[in-house]
Amino acid sequence: MPFTRLATATTPTCHLGLGLAAVARPGYINLGRDHDLGLAEHRSVEALRTRTHELLDAAYAQGVRYIDVARSYGRSEEFLADWLAAHPDIDDVVIGSKWGYTYTADWTTDAERHEVKDHSLTTYERQRAESGQLLGARLDLYQIHSLTPESPALSDKELHARLAEAAAEGLTIGFSTSGPAQADTVRAALAVTVDGEPLFRTVQSTYNVLETSAGPALAEAHDAGLTVIVKEGMANGRLAAGQAPDAVRAVAEETGLGADAVALAVVLRQPWAGVVLSGAATAGQLASNLHAAVVDLDEDQLSRLAALVEEPSVYWERRGQLPWH
Repeated sequence: MPFTRLATATTPTCHLGLGLAAVARPGYINLGRDHDLGLAEHRSVEALRTRTHELLDAAYAQGVRYIDVARSYGRSEEFLADWLAAHPDIDDVVIGSKWGYTYTADWTTDAERHEVKDHSLTTYERQRAESGQLLGARLDLYQIHSLTPESPALSDKELHARLAEAAAEGLTIGFSTSGPAQADTVRAALAVTVDGEPLFRTVQSTYNVLETSAGPALAEAHDAGLTVIVKEGMANGRLAAGQAPDAVRAVAEETGLGADAVALAVVLRQPWAGVVLSGAATAGQLASNLHAAVVDLDEDQLSRLAALVEEPSVYWERRGQLPWH
């Protein structure tokens, strides 16, 4: 697996990755986005390409070695491919992308639909070719984007066979989850086999101070040998300074670091968490996020943070109401 490359890393930040969802398209659901990106003229293709490259430079310099993109993240694969081409000497990063959503916003922030979900074999074949054209052999991991219990991708044997073929050719196959039934999805995916062998080698799920319901299933996935990638550790900005609950702010003040670092540190300390993603939109945010690697939380602080957990249905309903800024 490509993640064995990270196992030999010794930097404090080796278990932190950078996701490009927030910077490779002008609209996204993160809170504080207008402050982070500014007006429309700062969200042109070239402006966000430059911003993405600056973030990648900063992430690599600070020890980050996993980069997460997706077909639906605007031009994330393109921006990343440009950066890789400009740095041919960099050969130790692990690249993961996702298929299953198509970006439909046409570089606007007010589209009626920003992305369309389709987990069919036809979409896989189309998007696999698109990802391959941009990233080629640099693509290490290809994930089904946002599986839910009702997704046809959990039962489509023909799709499973094609994914297994890609795995046999060296591509690691994984999946991401979304919604209040993440734990059910993880367990259903763990049962998917091709010729008696497990199909999936990684799982990417939402887990944060407010939404911990997938934790036991992710521990099971880890025990089964999958690499666990955690997304939305900042709850789409709800745990950032200015938005964070009082308990997070209080612990941040006690540690002398940011609310974001505290929030991500809670995730990093989970024994099953292989990679925890930063979704930073600025270099300053990235630097603050990466301080999570050195946050030391005591039992009292952890107890106060644990009291913030929401019911999954409540958390995901609120997430679904976040506007695309």
